[in-house]
Amino acid sequence: MSVQEIAEKIKSRVASSGFDRSVKFDTGADGVIVIDGTTISTSDGPADCTIKLSLDDLDSLIAGDLNPTMAFMTGKIKVEGDMTVAMALSQLIG
Repeated sequence: MSVQEIAEKIKSRVASSGFDRSVKFDTGADGVIVIDGTTISTSDGPADCTIKLSLDDLDSLIAGDLNPTMAFMTGKIKVEGDMTVAMALSQLIG
């Protein structure tokens, strides 16, 4: 699945959520997805929190097949910045 396809899945989940922070999913060479409130973009930019993971792991996370806490504990996900933002987001997309 491409970054754009995953971004569309995320967009439908955060559109009416009231999420008001910014998060960047950084999948390395595959690209980025930036959530800024309810706006989703595949253009790089600053964020309150950056979550680094592979594109496959992001796809699994969005599909609900990857537990965000276990992924973090096993090193599949690395979080930089405000951890509380990542925790709030996990409630929306996980």
